[in-house]
Amino acid sequence: MRNERIGDYLVSQGLITEEQLQKVLAAQKESNGTKKFGDIVVELGFMNEVNFTKALAGKLRVQYVDLDNIEINTEAVQKVPEALARKHTVIAIAVMGKRLTVATNDPVNFIVLEDIKVSTGMDTIPVLATTTAINKAIGRCYSMQNVGDVLDSVSQMAGDLGGSIEDDESKDRVESAPIVKLATTIVENSYRADATDIHIEPFDKYTRIRIRVNGDLVELMNISSAVHSALTTRLKLISGMNIAEKRIPQDGRFTQVVDGTTLDVRVSSLPMVCGEKIVIRILSTGQIALRKITDLGMSDYNYQLFESMLRVPQGVILVTGPTGSGKTTTLYAALGEIAKPNVNVVTVEDPVEKNIDGINQCQVNQKAGMTFAAALRSILRQDPDVVMVGEMRDSETADIGIRAAITGHLVLSTLHTNDAASTVVRLVDMGVAPYMVATSLIGVIAQRLVKVLCPDCKKPRMSTPDEDELMGIDHPIQIYEAVGCPSCNNTGYKGRTAIHEIIHCSANVRNIIAANGSKEEIEAAAKANGTKLLRDNVSELVQAGMTSMQELVRTTYTV
Repeated sequence: MRNERIGDYLVSQGLITEEQLQKVLAAQKESNGTKKFGDIVVELGFMNEVNFTKALAGKLRVQYVDLDNIEINTEAVQKVPEALARKHTVIAIAVMGKRLTVATNDPVNFIVLEDIKVSTGMDTIPVLATTTAINKAIGRCYSMQNVGDVLDSVSQMAGDLGGSIEDDESKDRVESAPIVKLATTIVENSYRADATDIHIEPFDKYTRIRIRVNGDLVELMNISSAVHSALTTRLKLISGMNIAEKRIPQDGRFTQVVDGTTLDVRVSSLPMVCGEKIVIRILSTGQIALRKITDLGMSDYNYQLFESMLRVPQGVILVTGPTGSGKTTTLYAALGEIAKPNVNVVTVEDPVEKNIDGINQCQVNQKAGMTFAAALRSILRQDPDVVMVGEMRDSETADIGIRAAITGHLVLSTLHTNDAASTVVRLVDMGVAPYMVATSLIGVIAQRLVKVLCPDCKKPRMSTPDEDELMGIDHPIQIYEAVGCPSCNNTGYKGRTAIHEIIHCSANVRNIIAANGSKEEIEAAAKANGTKLLRDNVSELVQAGMTSMQELVRTTYTV
């Protein structure tokens, strides 16, 4: 039993099939042993990293730990030098007397454990964790010790320069270690905090740095305004902007590797009264696995609707919602479902957020005249089966997209509207004839992201009559509200989930669209078909204790 190969063990446990095992072994042979079995299983999408690691822990009879949700002992971390931790992908998580508990992704590699034993002079007890979680923990635990040092050296540098950095010497200063380190540290710590954006805002006496986590801006640090100009110059330099031009807005991008993941970082600068404000958008590249449609947080009812829409061979599927509501994630998940070796999938996006294997992705370039409409016209000559348009921004794009659907293509796209029913009205407003919308539209998915309550500190209470009315129920029930604890950074929330409103274009909905019906008529017909509105979905989450009334009001309140 102990000598059974991991692949055979996974098959015997019913976690992968014999056919999948053969594919993994063939891929491993091709890589000439450079890739581990587990990495290939995850890469091919047969198992996710956490499930594989748990199965491995079961086979090796070693404890599995979830590093994202346990308290890591700072004293234990400091016993193992950072260089050694990074070299072997290990992190010490607990210490008891002369015994050190070490999380590793390879507990049978005794050379590594011996190395740590020699370095620390302590007995090591291995536990198993995922490579991603270990890298993230290494970054989080060691970097916190470094932030203070970086800020100290930056302040000292500002002091040495007498409080400001002149333009003519900024180029030299910007290459100096403290500023480079500060720029790197800001991106690293923001990524580790699961932030999507970083705001660097100049004021008269100081520069404030805030990050957007779960949709809210949280302060990361304040730095002296003396180093603001050097920091902005450094960020403009690495993102390919013109550092001499400070009077007009500019855009750029760069990549940075954090904890083994390559980040695609977009940078935008805008001149303000006290200097340039920089906003950085962090996009993780294709190295992070695509979400499957089962991981989008849809209710069973919505999931079945969505799946049936993806089976339709031609027509338009639209995903709508405000900026940052996860529309692109939903589209990518849909593409991952549709993209098979016998299907030609072409996308036109601005920007291409994730590189997906086996899909032809095309980047919009306004300056060169490569607009959505121009790209879409060319794509239709490329014999596509499925076309994804990043956004229907104007009547021309909408018109070509709808025509493409009528001529036998499956078209996926996004629109910025508040709910599913108003999307149809918007298309007609954009100049697409109602009969064309009616014949081509398969369905519309409206979505929002709502914050999930922290399970450790949420507090129960009974709902008030006003809240019952908002949730559409007639009696008080137990609901929960956010409190805040160290586990959730005192925000009261941990992570986000999506709520969806899906309108399927059935015969009666098509008739209303063709007759140029109003949003209310479309909504009423959809509800009669069983569509659950955004408000119904979020009130179900409130009743289940997953989110709070504040989130219900924030995402779906209308006057």
